[in-house]
Amino acid sequence: MEDKYSDEHLPYNNLTPDVVLTALESLGFEINGQFLALNSYENRVYQIGIEDGPPVVVKFYRPNRWSNEAILEEHEFCYQLADYDIPVALPLEINQKTLHEYEGFRLAVYERKSGHAPEVDQLSELKLLGRLLGRLHSVGSTQRFQHRHKLTSQRFGHNAKKSVLNSGFLPSYLQESYSTITESLLAFIDGQLDGFMTPTYRRIHGDFHMGNVLANKSVFWIVDLDDCCSGPAIQDIWMLLSGDKHEKEAQLASIISGYNEFFDFDASELVLIESLRTLRIMNYSAWLANRWDDPAFPQNFPWFDTPRYWEEHLNTLQEQLFLLQGNDEVLSLVL
Repeated sequence: MEDKYSDEHLPYNNLTPDVVLTALESLGFEINGQFLALNSYENRVYQIGIEDGPPVVVKFYRPNRWSNEAILEEHEFCYQLADYDIPVALPLEINQKTLHEYEGFRLAVYERKSGHAPEVDQLSELKLLGRLLGRLHSVGSTQRFQHRHKLTSQRFGHNAKKSVLNSGFLPSYLQESYSTITESLLAFIDGQLDGFMTPTYRRIHGDFHMGNVLANKSVFWIVDLDDCCSGPAIQDIWMLLSGDKHEKEAQLASIISGYNEFFDFDASELVLIESLRTLRIMNYSAWLANRWDDPAFPQNFPWFDTPRYWEEHLNTLQEQLFLLQGNDEVLSLVL
């Protein structure tokens, strides 16, 4: 199964509503005409109404991003989690397959889950999220990915830096400063992550933020494992934290308290938080630059192609360098 539409500049140009609906019909669904585009930029995701049944969510994978083997590993991970009663939205098995092809597009059909984003200011909810992550990582540690990437400074830092410098978006008067700051940042991060590559890297969610969890009463549904990878446990925790240092420490204590009920958290990973945050900041800018030819990106991120954005980006990177070098914001774990 290969991508027919390999033009990276217009990856979804041929993905019309008619193609979306006909693709589902080809898999045996009887649609009722309800069609809702969901908030997704990397892939294209739609909620489709089904006759005599609940709606489904169909995801059309961005061409040339993942191999078929990597996508199937994501699906297998979902089913392994479900086998341990971890609430996760599953890709439906249709004709004994979870990955399908229509008109050159690869797609998967998912159960639709309803709910709302968890409330980050509720420590009780954060403890429940900690339990969920502890269970997820417990399953994740039972085997390793063979086709998914590892969370490394090369992939998310050095490659991101190269993409930004070659993109043409970074104003010329900021290029030297950007190069200098990112060189210092990556020198620190490289040294720090080297000591955590093995054996602490395990299968993780990879993008565990409030937008990828749905709260429905006392159940938290994991709704997207598209970025699952091999990495440290703290990667799935730090994005749940917000506020000042004291607020973050209270939130962290609640999360880890729940986490430790199902899996032992290695507190030495706490020092990685700002390094991982820096890699995410760098990779985000590179992601926008690399996707700019997709019409959805200029439409939804118009501020990206402005000098002000890049000036603020450099200020953010400078602040990250201060934090890493000064280590003033390292969170302590008090349970």
